[in-house]
Amino acid sequence: MREQELIVYKDFEKEEGTLLFDMAWLMEHYEDDYYNREDLAGLLYDCMHRLLEIAGNHGFHGNLWHCYLSNLLVNNENSYSRACEIRGEVEGTINQAVLHDIVIFKEFFDYDFTKMTEALQVRDFSLITDYVSSDSESKVYNSRIRERICSLAQKFAKNHTPEEMKATLTEFYKDYGVGRFGLHKAFRVAHDEDGVQIVPIQNIAHVYLNDLIGYEIPKKKLIDNTEAFVEGRKANNCLLFGDAGTGKSSSIKGIANEYYDQGLRIIEVYKHQFQDLNDVITQIKNRNYKFIIYMDDLSFEDFEIEYKYLKAVIEGGLEKKPKNVLIYATSNRRHLIKESFSDKDDRREDLHSGDTVQEKLSLVSRFGVTIFFAAPDKKQFQNIVKTLADRYGVQMAEEELLLEANKWELAHGGLSGRCAQQFIDYILGKKE
Repeated sequence: MREQELIVYKDFEKEEGTLLFDMAWLMEHYEDDYYNREDLAGLLYDCMHRLLEIAGNHGFHGNLWHCYLSNLLVNNENSYSRACEIRGEVEGTINQAVLHDIVIFKEFFDYDFTKMTEALQVRDFSLITDYVSSDSESKVYNSRIRERICSLAQKFAKNHTPEEMKATLTEFYKDYGVGRFGLHKAFRVAHDEDGVQIVPIQNIAHVYLNDLIGYEIPKKKLIDNTEAFVEGRKANNCLLFGDAGTGKSSSIKGIANEYYDQGLRIIEVYKHQFQDLNDVITQIKNRNYKFIIYMDDLSFEDFEIEYKYLKAVIEGGLEKKPKNVLIYATSNRRHLIKESFSDKDDRREDLHSGDTVQEKLSLVSRFGVTIFFAAPDKKQFQNIVKTLADRYGVQMAEEELLLEANKWELAHGGLSGRCAQQFIDYILGKKE
């Protein structure tokens, strides 16, 4: 096989790339009398073991060899795949180089293992070509990603020419993207020996904006700003503020799910990670996706000075903020930075008290759109309870339902959408 001739699709992850090279070596040497037959068979069994392990970790089913090759192609971030992500086919000589590689991958896809398994007396290779997975398998991918890769493998198997296979792969890049940013919706920031890493969140809550009962005006403002962003129009950083439990964080999860297919990705950053923001932006600024850097429950005590660093990152530094990055934050505080009556006493000693006030208010001014989420009144709370009860199939008379809901909110934090959801969860969890 010609795996050493690959031009564009190289530099695979070490462990998974090793499997490709081992299988290619077997295809080339399984008939060579120079090598011990038992050693060759042992290597093939080891490759089968690794394919089964990949299937268990990723949830693959069907032809595991095909799924493995497809996974390599959709995760390999190179000059071609990054250019095609979200946008589709590109022009230029790179297409010839990619087609050269796809010819080689087509040979891997079409390889018939029958002669090899017979020569090495390896039985049960059908485990690899017709694998049935269990629902509990998959530690790396959720079911949505798993099915996309398995479906892509099936499409590749039906492609008759390398040109068709290249077109299928390019279409995948256009629809979903490539690598971690293509396959996943949401990410968090982590550190390892190589520095700042953007790590996928495997299971994001399947919340949509329509699931949030009421709050039509706040949702409309959030949708308008987000749609302008994903469509390439001017958009603003956005601050969602208001009472606890009113759906601010759920709204962010909702837009992550609503606009994923349009290339939107969410990166969650915590307050102690603000020093990593420049590294994060450097990694994403040249990609074809739209990124929202999400800061949940953002607020600062008067002794915390991280907000000054955040101000420079959001707006004010010499480097221009990338067009594909916005910052969305949620907070229970309108002005983000704690203020107290004792501050007035301090101002008497401050020669430039106006400057001090502006310093504290300047962070929130970096958010061009501010959206208020107010706690519901009694009538709105009861409407949320009734809607949730219908949605989850709660069988209870309305009068009794509302009476119990009123008792619950008095003992559990007051009127809010979160409190209503917790009440419904309590009702559903009770034994009959």
